[in-house]
Amino acid sequence: MKYADWPLSAPVNITWEITHRCNLRCVHCLSGSSVASESELNFNECRGIVDQLAELKVFEINFGGGEPLLKDYFLPLLRYIHQKGIVTCISTNGTVLTDEAIACFTDNPLVNVQVSLDGATPEVNDAIRGRGTFRCIIGGIERLAGKNIPLSINTVVTSLNYMQLKQLKELAAAYGANLRVSRFRPSGRARASWEALRLNSLQLRELADWLNSEPGVLTGDSFFSISQDGRRQLGLDMCGACKMTACIDPIGNVYPCAFMQDTPFCGGNLREKMTRHSRPHAALRVNSSGNPGEGFKDIWENAAAFKYFRQLEPEACHSCSRFDKCRGGCPSVAYFVSQDLNSADPECLVNWSREVSACSPPLSF
Repeated sequence: MKYADWPLSAPVNITWEITHRCNLRCVHCLSGSSVASESELNFNECRGIVDQLAELKVFEINFGGGEPLLKDYFLPLLRYIHQKGIVTCISTNGTVLTDEAIACFTDNPLVNVQVSLDGATPEVNDAIRGRGTFRCIIGGIERLAGKNIPLSINTVVTSLNYMQLKQLKELAAAYGANLRVSRFRPSGRARASWEALRLNSLQLRELADWLNSEPGVLTGDSFFSISQDGRRQLGLDMCGACKMTACIDPIGNVYPCAFMQDTPFCGGNLREKMTRHSRPHAALRVNSSGNPGEGFKDIWENAAAFKYFRQLEPEACHSCSRFDKCRGGCPSVAYFVSQDLNSADPECLVNWSREVSACSPPLSF
């Protein structure tokens, strides 16, 4: 039986890129953020989307961008979401924290904060995130630490920083935070830096082994988290796009995930659906059926791109003994490298481990 035969009625979590505006220019940015997009959703439109997600009982919204704290209505929107009982995770670069934001996060059971840091030293971090950013980010982490805010430090693993993961774990612990590692993928600005920053086969194997020995280090769904005990044995994870998650961009487009925001993968636009079906003076919140969840629900259930992703099973992986656990890895990486969603994830360690000699000397973190 395929997942496509029994899909969830709604995603468990949503990634919401609330703005493309950002004060940094990180070389691996998944969205290529810099300045705000024209016609980004306004506050009332965002509240309407929240109403839809609440009606569908979405559990969590993960905010990114861009830098979400640069959106003028972000904190009022966050409070509105919390009134609906939805858990939120705020992914921030930590450089623009305000007293108001910290007060909103403190002692709030519906908030998790994730600060991006890509090196344990200024030399490594600043090569990725920009000159002087290490000092500013650490300053932000220091302001959040000890405030009863669930805090994690997120590192996108690249060839520049993977040897510093142990140091990053220790740095996070010093501030009472968890270390979370994310996979480097060729999306947005990262497409230009993919070949220069991606890990080679030996580095991937070393990374997988280290993660498997560090159960306290968090990962996203891109590292083949099969189980808590052996969750990183393969180095990747089952794709949750259109199965457990989806992505909303700053103008209301809905995509399978944050790394698949090319036009062919768009399931629809929430602004267009709300405008088409909303009643006059309804602040774009309720469609003609009276059910605020219908706009997103229609995309989730009926969009051709979403249906395709649910049944996607890369042909190149069918004969693999691990196929039932991973279903082919990350489609976004496969698509960028080969322009074919039916190809295998090029960083799958089942294949790459065959290329790494058993007598290769281990590297040390």
